[in-house]
Amino acid sequence: MLAWLKDLNVTERRTMAACFGGWSLDAFDVQIFSFVIPSLLSLWGITTGEAGLLATVTLVVSSFGGWFAGALSDRLGRVRVLQITILWYAIFTFLCGFAQDFNQLFVLKALQGLGFGGEWAAGAVLMGEVIRDRYRGRAVGLVQTGWSVGWGAAALMYTLLSANLPEAMTWKVMFWIGLAPAALVFWIRRFVEEPMVKAEKTEATGMGHVFSALRPPYLSTTWRVSMMVMGAQGSSYALTTFLPLYLKTTRHLTSIGTGSYLLVLILGAFFGFLSGAYLSDAIGRKSTFMVSAIGSVVLMLVYLFAPLSNSMILPVGFLLGYINLMMFSPMGPFMTELYPTAVRGVGQGFCYNAGRGIGAIFPALVGFLASTWGLAAAIAIFTFVGLALMIIALLMLPETRGRSLESLESQPAE
Repeated sequence: MLAWLKDLNVTERRTMAACFGGWSLDAFDVQIFSFVIPSLLSLWGITTGEAGLLATVTLVVSSFGGWFAGALSDRLGRVRVLQITILWYAIFTFLCGFAQDFNQLFVLKALQGLGFGGEWAAGAVLMGEVIRDRYRGRAVGLVQTGWSVGWGAAALMYTLLSANLPEAMTWKVMFWIGLAPAALVFWIRRFVEEPMVKAEKTEATGMGHVFSALRPPYLSTTWRVSMMVMGAQGSSYALTTFLPLYLKTTRHLTSIGTGSYLLVLILGAFFGFLSGAYLSDAIGRKSTFMVSAIGSVVLMLVYLFAPLSNSMILPVGFLLGYINLMMFSPMGPFMTELYPTAVRGVGQGFCYNAGRGIGAIFPALVGFLASTWGLAAAIAIFTFVGLALMIIALLMLPETRGRSLESLESQPAE
């Protein structure tokens, strides 16, 4: 399955390694919060609604970070912006460990979001332009497995720290470890080169370029892709943000048990990312999205409502992680193949992060409505709504498998 990696040149391999590392560490830093929610509820006395707001503010601000980082990457270069954003989110994740109340953590989580959104925007475009057409889907998808690696590392770290440190210290140390991604910047600076892609000159300059994807002839593509991403991101965040709390309060697992159960789900996510990468080249981007969305609805309902014992939901959790996270593997190449080079950064950055920003409302709504509807019901409703929106948007978008980037330079693909 990995024989194709030998056919990649040195530049392609190094770019993959850099983006894999950035995405893994990005996931580690962001997913830390889902594990410390129970501690903040008990130590600070915040509500589930306030916990949802903390998750939401990161995602909302990340939408602006990704949009502007995408535009900057069109001007300053993909690699330079990638370095800046990794350093940014690492520093503010570290500072979150020093927060003393809800308000301080709210501000720091918002600032963390700027780098979180920007890293994906720069890295995904960099990957899409460096990797040749033949391998783009599986290469960018393979890098997406880094999300499960970072998420798994956060779960493992949480489990180990919970077993050895008091709760009041565990959440702080989790955030402090988030400084680790800063070290990756030095490796990227030395070994990763800026892609050489011929682009048509754009008339928009300066701040005007930020809005390039929101004007014809790109606008129709932009709003459809944004809607698709909003559904995917919103449903995923509605499901994963409160899973640790669901396992502790509804399933009555310990902190160590919660981490262990999530590791099984995350292991499924790893193989889902990997499978999605290959399926996107084999059956197409849209078909892979559809399989993931429909399968996620079914397995989410089974996981949350089927009368299964705690031991029985372990394999269901693996399957849920597998099918749900599969949808994110084709996103990078799909958007790369929809925009010409001159507006690719801002177009891809806006779509992914506008979708994520609007989808960020979902965990806040889950948090606020959990007390009325019950946590499981709130998670299920907003997960379903997001996946339904994703499917509707997909029906209005083209298949892009096999498109060469050069074919997009004269006009955008609609």
